[in-house]
Amino acid sequence: MSFFDDYNLKNLENLDLIAKQVVEGFIIGLHKSPFHGFSVEFAEHRLYNQGESTRNIDWKVYARTDKMFSKRFEEETNLRCQIILDASSSMYFPHISEASSRKLNKIRWSSLAAASLMLLLKKQRDAFGLSIFDDEVRQHTPVRSSTSHYQLLLTYLDRMIADGRTEKGTEAAKSLHQIADSIHKRSLVVIFSDMFDRLEQPEELFAALQHLKHNKHEVLLFHVVDKAREIEFEFDNRPYMFIDVETGEKVKVQPNDVKEIYTQKLKAFKEELHMKCLQYKIDLVEADIAKGFKPVLESYLIKRKRMK
Repeated sequence: MSFFDDYNLKNLENLDLIAKQVVEGFIIGLHKSPFHGFSVEFAEHRLYNQGESTRNIDWKVYARTDKMFSKRFEEETNLRCQIILDASSSMYFPHISEASSRKLNKIRWSSLAAASLMLLLKKQRDAFGLSIFDDEVRQHTPVRSSTSHYQLLLTYLDRMIADGRTEKGTEAAKSLHQIADSIHKRSLVVIFSDMFDRLEQPEELFAALQHLKHNKHEVLLFHVVDKAREIEFEFDNRPYMFIDVETGEKVKVQPNDVKEIYTQKLKAFKEELHMKCLQYKIDLVEADIAKGFKPVLESYLIKRKRMK
């Protein structure tokens, strides 16, 4: 049984509903297995500090937990998070047709992960914004923590999912440089990208990641992949027509003839990316679209705890 069988993912008609299911399931998991002392009352409360007014204590929570929590208010936002989403054509792999049994490609997975993360941020009273790029920055919003802002960002994600255009290039390095200069210093920056931008010459991309750190941002990079096909190159050994979704270039090959050299080159790039992220103190998480969203939400909570 797939993780995604519990959700109605057909066309992702209601991002908000699915995000709520994902986040609620995640929170229930925290109840069952305490997460590094993380309070499951995080959504609207903080621990009561002795000497504070008792006016804002939530006595219902006290009755359930035997611990005193104060209600948290909108103005208590203490973290700014900019979510950056790569919408280049390679992120629309694998192709999803009406007859396809596949439920998610990389862009749909990333959109749902971003929506779930935004909902968790909103519950934490943290402020969040959204940036979307392909060959240029297509969307860039300020950070807010309101419900209306959350709903607005969901509409941007919906539009991106519906955009079926092919041959959209990627300028990840240029876009990340631009975004790095336009967001408040000391923000949490969360990136969803397959990082497939000039794999033979990745120096510009690494320089853009370094720029984010230079501007005092904490960076969490989700390397979004279809692991079975893109990393392990699992295809039946018969001729396939491979199409570059960003240029339209086609090549017909037998997978076994190219698998070794393909996986070697990709492994070398992944190792270099890993080393650069270690050097720049960027948290790198491989995000396989065949898996669930728990690693995304957990990684955010760990990062948030470190930033306090």
